Amino acid sequence: MLLDPSVIYAIIGFTLASYAVMGNDAVQTLGTFMASNLRAFKWYWLWLAASAVLCVTLFYGWSVHGDIAYGRLDKIPYQQIQWYHAAAPLVLVILTRIGIPVSTTFLVLSVFASTFVMEKMLLKSALGYGVAAITAYILWMIIARIINEKYDKVQKEHRAMWRTLQWISTGFLWVTWLQHDMANIAVFLPREMPFGMLIGVIVILCASLALIFKQHGGKINHIVLEKSGARFMRSATFIDLAFAMLLIVFKEMNNIPMSTTWVFVGLLAGRELAIATTYRADYEFKKVYPLVK
Repeated sequence: MLLDPSVIYAIIGFTLASYAVMGNDAVQTLGTFMASNLRAFKWYWLWLAASAVLCVTLFYGWSVHGDIAYGRLDKIPYQQIQWYHAAAPLVLVILTRIGIPVSTTFLVLSVFASTFVMEKMLLKSALGYGVAAITAYILWMIIARIINEKYDKVQKEHRAMWRTLQWISTGFLWVTWLQHDMANIAVFLPREMPFGMLIGVIVILCASLALIFKQHGGKINHIVLEKSGARFMRSATFIDLAFAMLLIVFKEMNNIPMSTTWVFVGLLAGRELAIATTYRADYEFKKVYPLVK
């Protein structure tokens, strides 16, 4: 029995989106976690931890809310998948492999959403960038005066505590990110899915995540780690907590999808400028500009 073309396109689109979104956006969430823990743990232990959080988050969304996208697709009704829908994540896979960070929300959802919803997504994402940048600048003007994040000076007896805090903050961020960006993957799926389909979705997502962890985040993670001290577990803890709290604020604002990439870039830009302001004698703007762009 031949499958309907729309079903084939849906399977292709979902599979490509699973890898691309995990490889592009998820690395922004898990990149510092990988970098600061790979010396202490094998990649598969980190993958198992991230996969466990993913399974619980998706199952909770499916069982309690009836939606693994946590309502982010309420204004984007399901439609039969065409070839051009599946082409969007293919472009995203190519950009991810090259190492170009992009907004998966706009690239994937733009072929599904109406002009009205796209306008709301753009406005919310722009607001997210601005709020993240200002918040990070103020926050790190305080943090940078207490802790020099360009150097990892955590005393040996405190490292276990900071590693524990980092795992907790990363798990917290991973949950909030999934509640936002799972819409970029679930858009290819029926809004109401049976339990068997949920299991299949989780298996594919965990497999995509395994590839990302085995590659240590790929080329996208190199961009994240260019930021001052981003590979240090103490700095990563602060970044993850700030990012998670910002995502919660915008999650509660409304159900319109937004670009978490814009929020993340705004956060890192504000943080980098605050560190540069605090240690202005050690910085030149021409060195800071490539890090905040």
